[in-house]
Amino acid sequence: MILMGISIALIGALGYALGAAIQQREAVSAGATLKLVRRPRWWIGGVIGFTGASLHALALSIAPLVVVQPVSVATLVFAVPLAAWLHGRRPHRAEIIGSVAVAAGLLGLMLLVPAHNVTPVLSNRAAIGLIATVGAIVAVTFLIARWLRGPFKALLMAIGAGSVTATVSTFVRVVGGGLGGDLTRLLTWFTLAIPVLLVCAVVLLQKSYAVGYFGIAYAGVQVVDPITSVTAGAVLLGESLPTGAENVIPALAAATVLIAGTITLGRMAPDHTQAVPEAATGAIPEAGPGAVEATRLRPVVRAD
Repeated sequence: MILMGISIALIGALGYALGAAIQQREAVSAGATLKLVRRPRWWIGGVIGFTGASLHALALSIAPLVVVQPVSVATLVFAVPLAAWLHGRRPHRAEIIGSVAVAAGLLGLMLLVPAHNVTPVLSNRAAIGLIATVGAIVAVTFLIARWLRGPFKALLMAIGAGSVTATVSTFVRVVGGGLGGDLTRLLTWFTLAIPVLLVCAVVLLQKSYAVGYFGIAYAGVQVVDPITSVTAGAVLLGESLPTGAENVIPALAAATVLIAGTITLGRMAPDHTQAVPEAATGAIPEAGPGAVEATRLRPVVRAD
């Protein structure tokens, strides 16, 4: 069953990556506003992403949280090139290297987690505490992000969004893994909390995507989501974590690769779908939050 869960999670993660890339393109173009609901391609991306998320939920119901969550990390290698293609350009070499490094580093960390399937049990007090903690993380990250710009803004928003998606995964794992063939166990407030948390996650994700730095935003979510999920699985659900000194050196090496990849992605210029009309006027466009900073992705040295 664990192998089946991993296979389903991989297919679902690929769909989620494609949906995220499509929605990011629309969010950059229209902004993270209600205008998005009038854009058919945003809905198409949402349907594809929802299908991927549904497969992810199915995988969580038959395999441990600490095994399923890391599978989605590998899709970062596909999501960034997909986003580049949707923006009408080729992915930059540094972009590919950064994506591979983040995926490899996080996979290295997650592979150290032992796979032991246990029936998840979460008390009401622990569930409320988890939601409150994640709510505080979102509030702090988005408050600080208001005073930042560029990749740091996108990364902080991604941290908040990733913590919420991890909470969704944890609740899905509890509800789905605890069914045992008895559908009456769905009659709990945990089941009602899942769609509410999912809507919150979608809204926060669109805000992080709208900043324009898809690589760092998607990487941030993919890093925070599994790490938070694994932590919740270990602390709240009794799932296993690696122990022993022999795991320390590989973990440090994987963390170093992950951080290096994240820094590489953070040094990329943003994507924008609106081209600058070069022949229309010789004036330099007025700078502002919606100004076009670049028409092609390239490595930059930030001055802000």
